Amino acid sequence: MIQLVIGIAILVIGYFTYGKIVEKHFGPEPELETPAYRLQDGVDYMPMSKGRVFLIQLLNIAGLGPIFGAIQGALFGPMAFIWIALGSVFAGGVHDYFTGMLSLRHDGKSVSEIVGVYLGEPARKLMRVFSVVLLMLVGTVFMTGPANLLAGLGIPGMDNFDTWLIIIFVYYFLATILPIDKIIGKIYPVFGLTLLIMAGGIGISLFTGGYTLPAFSFTSLHPKGLPVWAMLFTTVACGAISGFHATQTPMMSRCLQNENQGRPVFFGAMIAEGIIAIIWAAAAMAFFGGVEGLGEFYYGAGGGQPGAVVNHISLAMLGKFGGILAIIGVIAAPITSGDTAFRSARLTIADAMNFNQVEKKNRLILAIPLFAVSFVLTRMNFDIIWRYFSWSNQTLAMIVLWTSSSYLVHKNKSHWMTTLPAVFMTAVSATYLLQAPEGFGLPTSISNPVGALVALASFIYFVYRVKKFKKEQ
Repeated sequence: MIQLVIGIAILVIGYFTYGKIVEKHFGPEPELETPAYRLQDGVDYMPMSKGRVFLIQLLNIAGLGPIFGAIQGALFGPMAFIWIALGSVFAGGVHDYFTGMLSLRHDGKSVSEIVGVYLGEPARKLMRVFSVVLLMLVGTVFMTGPANLLAGLGIPGMDNFDTWLIIIFVYYFLATILPIDKIIGKIYPVFGLTLLIMAGGIGISLFTGGYTLPAFSFTSLHPKGLPVWAMLFTTVACGAISGFHATQTPMMSRCLQNENQGRPVFFGAMIAEGIIAIIWAAAAMAFFGGVEGLGEFYYGAGGGQPGAVVNHISLAMLGKFGGILAIIGVIAAPITSGDTAFRSARLTIADAMNFNQVEKKNRLILAIPLFAVSFVLTRMNFDIIWRYFSWSNQTLAMIVLWTSSSYLVHKNKSHWMTTLPAVFMTAVSATYLLQAPEGFGLPTSISNPVGALVALASFIYFVYRVKKFKKEQ
């Protein structure tokens, strides 16, 4: 279990060291009045305590990613530990912190509006469409995933997928249109604690149950021979870096009481999510006796569904009662990200249209079409939706990192802490699109070098823009 210990240590130490470096570089101004107070409207802008906002943020960004994504990432082998640990600290934490703080500085605006400020109007228009599409995919994925898990609990009379889908659908609609303190502000902190406690229970069981992890390997151990580059880096998204987080943090920037709370809320929630992801990746590998055993179950009895792995591990490790509680914790994560995905989509459209959301009828005007489209998407194959979500998710993260670099340049600050992960994620997104079956399906001998060239070209263009900006000052 030394790999798990080292991974968690990197995450914790990273928060207290690199997290402080990132915070200092951005330069929070605690004397500034936050949008929660300045624009308080009783619906979306509302001050909340740091602890409450942290737990809400954790649930907002967690979803299925740090659990389902980590289990799918475990199929690649111990390389998943490196990506989760280092990705969360040097990419995901940076991405989330800058997104949240930039939103704070711009009246809690949605990510598309922030991108427009620093990358221009064409980028703003593209991001408005891109982020809403991503949020619709997320909302749908986080509706069908939990419905499958709940149907599999074997509750008498409640073992039907469509029944749970309707229940979740109704809940999502209410959470999307009601003021943030009515549902989200009340139940999220409870579910947030549940998610952390249950991940801790699985982690403790790994050490007390005598489980072992496979020997470390830099090569892919995936049963289907999928390459680590760039498949692993899109498979494990929310547990390392995720563009979806950029759509969620503005909601909490509208509730933050002080800019000094940015690091524990935004960077801290990403680190907590990384810890959850690394525990589930370790559990998936260790419980089945290695990657080969995991693959046999996943593609055999598990039917290629991460939820089946979650059910099996939870019930076996924690017993029936503890296992059911763990499953409930896992179910709560996607449900409490799905509803905020739709809420964020509503806010993104409202920001783009400058459409006041205090009036309930205005919220309904935007919410009803969103849910109509989502219902159609639930009829599609889950795997297809998840694949397109994975690519669009990491592409959005790439765009937000470039936006953060542009912000730092405008402030005459060093941009490397955001530019380096931006270049990396550009290579990941381009390579994945070229090699994935749902993309162009090209061999790695072509997709890898072309993806690297796209990243290099993006970097060269950015450097050109930086030099041009400095000359114009």
